Amino acid sequence: MSNKSLGDPYSADSDLQHGPACNCPICVFKREAAEARYECTESQMTERLERAVYEGTATGSDGVNADARAQETVVNPNAFKADGSPDNPTESPESIIDRAVEGAVVRAVFGHDDLSRRSFMRMLGGGAAAAILASIFPMEAAKAAMKDKLGPLEKKKLKVGFVPITCATPIIMAHPMGFYEKYGLDVDVIKTAGWAVSRDKSINKEYDAAHMLTPMPLAITMGAGSTAMPFIMPAVENINGQAIVLHNKHKDKRDPKQWKGFKFGVPFEYSMHNFLLRYYVAEHGIDPDKDIQIRVVPPPEMVANLRAENLDGYLSPDPFNQRAVWEKIGFIHLLTKEIWQGHPCCAFATSADFARQNPNTYGALFKSIVDATHFSSKAENRKDIAKAIAPKNYLNQPIPVLEQVLTGRFADGLGNVRNEPDRIDFDPFPWHSMAVWILTQMKRWGYIKGNVNYKQVSEQVYLAADCGKLMKELGYEPPKKTYANYSIMGKTFDYTRPEEYIKSFAIKRT
Repeated sequence: MSNKSLGDPYSADSDLQHGPACNCPICVFKREAAEARYECTESQMTERLERAVYEGTATGSDGVNADARAQETVVNPNAFKADGSPDNPTESPESIIDRAVEGAVVRAVFGHDDLSRRSFMRMLGGGAAAAILASIFPMEAAKAAMKDKLGPLEKKKLKVGFVPITCATPIIMAHPMGFYEKYGLDVDVIKTAGWAVSRDKSINKEYDAAHMLTPMPLAITMGAGSTAMPFIMPAVENINGQAIVLHNKHKDKRDPKQWKGFKFGVPFEYSMHNFLLRYYVAEHGIDPDKDIQIRVVPPPEMVANLRAENLDGYLSPDPFNQRAVWEKIGFIHLLTKEIWQGHPCCAFATSADFARQNPNTYGALFKSIVDATHFSSKAENRKDIAKAIAPKNYLNQPIPVLEQVLTGRFADGLGNVRNEPDRIDFDPFPWHSMAVWILTQMKRWGYIKGNVNYKQVSEQVYLAADCGKLMKELGYEPPKKTYANYSIMGKTFDYTRPEEYIKSFAIKRT
């Protein structure tokens, strides 16, 4: 089903015909005007169009409501093929608005004569026509103006869940440091014990949005470990920011080959912590499912379990790595950036339904998170942030512990004071290639099975284009591409060959 009013106005094959049966806002308004015997001005038509697009009531000549069209084009958990790939591509509310503006301008130029428009496009070509129109009409400015006129927020009072770790810094500090308020939002940031609780509350819509681990939106969307529900991840929260910690009694066991029989904690199955720990030990010849035990332990319980020797070690988010050193229980074996420099960790995510039903609120929340993430990325802000997120209602941690994590100058528990400014960093851009890597590890270890359309799933869940646009709007420079290859422990990951990458490992479940 297609919405002709939201079709491609530069395509000679698209049909934007506005005939007697057309129900687009302009034609409906004109008919109403004719019946009332008064003339419809261009400004009235424009106002009607703007209101209709933003209220989700714009319809095409086939009578399809734009809101229904948006629902059709965002991720649908029931619209996955047998191979686990999405059946429909993601279309953001912003892209729908862009097409509505383009269509309205092009139709105005051709006086709603679709035959003339199609003949012109066929003769000249859509790209050339678009360039000509852009040279005489400020198309991008018109799009931006319409997006700026989103009107009142559908919801101002929001609940955003977070697990109390430094990876959630932008989501947390946006509350005490005023980033939500800056964009007109009243946000309750709700401390959550662990990821299973956060996932379930997000699926049940008790949370409007949440701090999630980067694999979680992929897993939830595909129905891995939970009921399938379409989730989107428009922004990464942090890169790096994790470590492998061992109990002090194992200071003589720095070689992973000595770890057979060890019990390790990770915060969640669908986490970078789990996948990086598995990758690391497997590269040293240790089978993570046979030679060691990996248990899910909520981050706030990591240190207590290490102290009680229920765990020999863990790959955890901070501040619990540094807290083990602070309490003289454990030492930092290595930072995860030593496994993969610049790896993703946590993210801002929400259901596709929330974004579709509350586009204005979603846009404001997205802006506040990206803005806060860039603020967090600046080294000169880190000590102030540590003070802001230390209180009981946030991380409930000593400020010196948080400063060591956020500034990268820290004691490692082995008698050294290290200076690693990028121990944790903050970069919102959700690289599609990162999602592809995560999917290869989910398949490698048996969390997903069968054929996977890596590119489609990655691009449907990780909204790199939306993040790039917003970064530009806020004055930041996004990457010029969304895919890249990585070197992980000296092994190259080629995002174009995910299946070959999985097959290259000696230890795997598939």
